[in-house]
Amino acid sequence: MSEPSPTTETTESESTDTNDPTSTRTAATASMSGTSTTTGESEEELREEWTDYQFAGETHVAAENLDVHYGDDHALKDISIDIPSESVTALIGPSGCGKSTFLRCINRMNDRIRAAEVDGSVEVDGVEIYQDGVDLVELRKRVGMVFQQPNPFPKSIRDNVSYGPRKHGDIRTGLIDRLLGRGESDAELELVERALKRAALYDEVSDRLGDNALGLSGGQQQRLCIARALATDPDVLLMDEPASALDPIATSKIEDLITDLSEEYTVVIVTHNMQQAARISDQTAVFLTGGHLVEYDDTDKIFENPESQRVEDYISGRFG
Repeated sequence: MSEPSPTTETTESESTDTNDPTSTRTAATASMSGTSTTTGESEEELREEWTDYQFAGETHVAAENLDVHYGDDHALKDISIDIPSESVTALIGPSGCGKSTFLRCINRMNDRIRAAEVDGSVEVDGVEIYQDGVDLVELRKRVGMVFQQPNPFPKSIRDNVSYGPRKHGDIRTGLIDRLLGRGESDAELELVERALKRAALYDEVSDRLGDNALGLSGGQQQRLCIARALATDPDVLLMDEPASALDPIATSKIEDLITDLSEEYTVVIVTHNMQQAARISDQTAVFLTGGHLVEYDDTDKIFENPESQRVEDYISGRFG
């Protein structure tokens, strides 16, 4: 069963990279093994050591014994995972395995789904986000999210980027504020410029910040959405298939941007494109049918020498 999703998201779609050598290697592995692609997974007992990923540095996001139900559908089953700071963590797996559900748990976007029931723990910077009294507006300011389809507001480029800070009161530009001498138009412009530069978009739009954002190309719109998320100065950036709707050139720009952002932010990305995960992530978590986290390790280890046979089968294209 596929995962329910909020109105701001769309169905996950798989993308391939026929020019990437990893794609050729994967196909060759499947061919040499003499097995054909199937639609199901083999039986295999889960092992705790396959997901006990040890890394240097600090843990930024930690989930423990996390379960998510959508009515009778058990979408995530007993997920425990630590995500390191200032790195890119890729979540991969076939459609309906729970990876997008897990992503939405990190900023409580599942709260918007009436049928969703979340049990277990998720901590961001050591603070439990599912305890009573959590300010969801503040949480989503600290944990930004970028969706599969670019969704700029039908406003100017400048207003798109400054929307979040204005909403949170970080910039005061209303009539009363201006009459009282508290207008912050210069501060707003500086913030917009900074966010657009971080999103590698400023040079392309600096002379038309007043233009409607809907006039931008698809790739530019997605980078604008990234800039909008960065404008609130988050600690964590969640990305749900951010390049699946884009052409190869725009995808390459998004991937380069994600790599750059990981020097300052903790990035967690859902992707169906395994070549993309191999290119840009530091560690990879593999979710498989049934809502299980099956394996979690350095990306090179996952793609070159996984412990789980099912993970090997998935990466080799035998199912999924």
